[in-house]
Amino acid sequence: MIKQYKEAIEKSNIISKTDIDGIITFVNEEFCKISGYSKDELIGKNHNIIRHPDADASKFKILWETIKAKGIYKDTVKNLAKDGSIFYVNTTIVPILEENGNIDEFIAIRYDVTREVILKDELLKKEIEYEELNKTLEKRVQEQTKELQELNKTLELIVKEEIAKNEEKQRVMFWQSRHASLGQMLANIAHQWRQPLTELNLAIFSIKKAAINENSDDLTKFYKESKKIIKNMSETIDDFTNFFKPKKEKHYFNISDSIRESIALLENSIKDDLISVKTDFTDIKVLGVENELTQVIINLINNAKDAFINNAILIREISISTKKDDGFAVIEVKDNAGGISKENLEKIFEPYFTTKHKSQGTGLGLFMSRMICEQGLNGFMDVSSKKGITNFIIKIPLDKNEK
Repeated sequence: MIKQYKEAIEKSNIISKTDIDGIITFVNEEFCKISGYSKDELIGKNHNIIRHPDADASKFKILWETIKAKGIYKDTVKNLAKDGSIFYVNTTIVPILEENGNIDEFIAIRYDVTREVILKDELLKKEIEYEELNKTLEKRVQEQTKELQELNKTLELIVKEEIAKNEEKQRVMFWQSRHASLGQMLANIAHQWRQPLTELNLAIFSIKKAAINENSDDLTKFYKESKKIIKNMSETIDDFTNFFKPKKEKHYFNISDSIRESIALLENSIKDDLISVKTDFTDIKVLGVENELTQVIINLINNAKDAFINNAILIREISISTKKDDGFAVIEVKDNAGGISKENLEKIFEPYFTTKHKSQGTGLGLFMSRMICEQGLNGFMDVSSKKGITNFIIKIPLDKNEK
């Protein structure tokens, strides 16, 4: 039975024996396998033949002090194999005593923990990198928040200046509408961030779970997912910031890109309200202020969204298309939100007219949208409604090269 116990221990552990000076007197097959040395190469050599040069010298001093004082030493040790590879072993060294109490030899029993140590190091590195990413993101958010606050102050200042100068009523209305859009879009930022923050928390939990289960593939996968979520959150801030930067200078831009930006800014809100947005775009360039067209499309989508909810529409569809027609770029925005009554259809472009509760709208949205189309894009905007379908049509004159 003693022989069987001995065989069981030798086959499942890495075992070596040394004399009191640390000269190897015995190694088992498991020791040879992990170190890459044969028994002949090991027996008679000092045990530091497998010692890694980076190993902490102070640990070995404690080791010898412990076992020479007839104590048992336990630690995880970094070693160097014959082929130059690194391996880690959990080591227990026991002094074997003669009858008179003197130390006869030392026996060391080890087991391989290389994979666990490497996984732990990788997790530690990723945690450090993750902390750096978090710090970078926090700094980015602070910077972008500050920029948004500065933009908000700028807008407030412009509104006050315009009122003070007693300029035309339409310009005052424009900035009132723009200010209302700011509040709405800030709410969209919070909405856009809610889901990614939840996903980020789940990814962090999965990273910890993968580390506990020693699954390096899942660890890498969830770590990459976390980086992607953080990157998308940072890009979301950039998108909303770009929307509010004052760009009054006219230039040629692709109307399809402007519409895509509008949909992207409202993406989460559209999904949460179960709205299907279908698009059919033709790439057309027009002269104007791109951000202002984006604001018009956002206003039309938000109006449709509110109508879907107020009218309890179950199947919610918005279709947006662009085309060229008789020297104009034509944008059509259709929804099946219940339509507009004939009485209201004649008033919806009037300033301060709204069918919504006063907490939901100012009545400036469609008035300002039409004004942007007329003054900012040199075009016009119209609407029709029939059998529960509302269709807004925007026409913008084409440049000679686009006709």
